[in-house]
Amino acid sequence: MIKPSGRESAFAGRELGIVVALVAVVVAATIARPSFLSGQGIHDLFLNASIIGLLAIGQALLVITRNIDLSVGSVMGLTAYLSGQLFLVDKDLPVIVVVLAGIGMGALCGAINGALVAIAKVPALVVTLGTLYVFRGIDYAWASATDTTQINAYQMPQGFLDLGSGAVLGIPNLTLITLVVLGLTAYALHNFRAGRELYAIGSNPDAARLAGIPTGRRVFSAFVVSGALVGLAGVMHAAYFGTINASVGTGRELAVVAAVVVGGVAIFGGSGTVVGAVLGALLLTTVTSALPILGVPAFWQRAVDGAALLVAISLDRAFMVRLAERLRAERAVRRA
Repeated sequence: MIKPSGRESAFAGRELGIVVALVAVVVAATIARPSFLSGQGIHDLFLNASIIGLLAIGQALLVITRNIDLSVGSVMGLTAYLSGQLFLVDKDLPVIVVVLAGIGMGALCGAINGALVAIAKVPALVVTLGTLYVFRGIDYAWASATDTTQINAYQMPQGFLDLGSGAVLGIPNLTLITLVVLGLTAYALHNFRAGRELYAIGSNPDAARLAGIPTGRRVFSAFVVSGALVGLAGVMHAAYFGTINASVGTGRELAVVAAVVVGGVAIFGGSGTVVGAVLGALLLTTVTSALPILGVPAFWQRAVDGAALLVAISLDRAFMVRLAERLRAERAVRRA
């Protein structure tokens, strides 16, 4: 059974490369514009990476099990819109109720995806590609039925908006939330049996099943947890930006998958950490912020995620081929 090695794996291999690349991008951007590394610049950078980081943590759980969720952008938009609608109904609604409602909605969407994948045995790529459009359609239908194409900041309580824009000791609230979720998830993957079994499923689903691991239940749970984190990200998006419409989260799925794979979570499953996924989100967010400063035209910025994803998958494939060759050579030596 594959078990992540905690701190050693967090700073080894590609994750160490991410840190080096991150430093290089920051240095280049700071040389071009010294204010990039100012207190406000760092604050904005971590704030912008926090929501993608939350999405990446949930996505990493799925990719580790050889699955994927392409509906994250739509689920995020749906939960963000839910947050606004709840305050339209009752502006005095406690913020914690709205947060829990968003998490619950995300978990429900994750459960739908998980049931189709784990119980109906439909490939995750097919399921989530379909629900991407289904959930987005529900979002637009809801906006049309309520005749509310956009919800603005003045329609939401200040306490909710402060959750998104506030900070503790200079650290944005959203960043603190992401760090807490990251710590809990990393601890669970490393120390809990259920977390370690996700790696076993991703490494070899058939062997995991023969070993008595409840693969269907574990995959279903991973989809539910991932959906809950997407729901939390949707609520945080609403609190941070204060303006919500039915198109929130469109296209986020590519950025999230790219962050996870760039962060060292193998697209073929079985290896990687959520720490690496969050580092990947931070790196891609930093690159996106640095490109305009370095004079790169705006239309190239969207291409960065796709290029990073292709490079990361190619590196994974090359690594797997080399590993297979080394294992074959070792077996040959033993037989000799």
